Amino acid sequence: MAGQPFWRLKSLAEMSVEEWESLCDGCAKCCLEKLEDIDTGKVVYTNVACRLLDIGSCLCTDYACRKHLVADCEQLTAKNIPTLKWLPDTCAYFLLANGKDLPWWHPLVSGDPETVHRAGMSVRGRAVPGNAAGDLENHVVNWPDQGGQP
Repeated sequence: MAGQPFWRLKSLAEMSVEEWESLCDGCAKCCLEKLEDIDTGKVVYTNVACRLLDIGSCLCTDYACRKHLVADCEQLTAKNIPTLKWLPDTCAYFLLANGKDLPWWHPLVSGDPETVHRAGMSVRGRAVPGNAAGDLENHVVNWPDQGGQP
């Protein structure tokens, strides 16, 4: 259909690198440290940021080398998205992989990269630096999977 945005016309696997990268809304929720219960497999978020995350801008300080610098940094692919239990339910990749559309605050919809922050959907103002965190169990939060509400 003419006039339809690329994310409605293509599957994740069909997207160009540029289209794929533009799907990231800049929320940085995936850059929070997570804990997994060994017995149940349940994953919970903490408010502790990856050491490479600039918590003010919600951008990786070394995106090109992140996989080499942070051993457990996971690169998203069309193949692995369905298997990643820790993706927040607001993630564009997760939404599209599950047949849903992008929300109004997504920069591709709004045309403004700040709407993700103004809508309370990012880690800005909520995350703490990884090196100042201490015990991760003391930093568990539930807002990443609750539409950004504290």
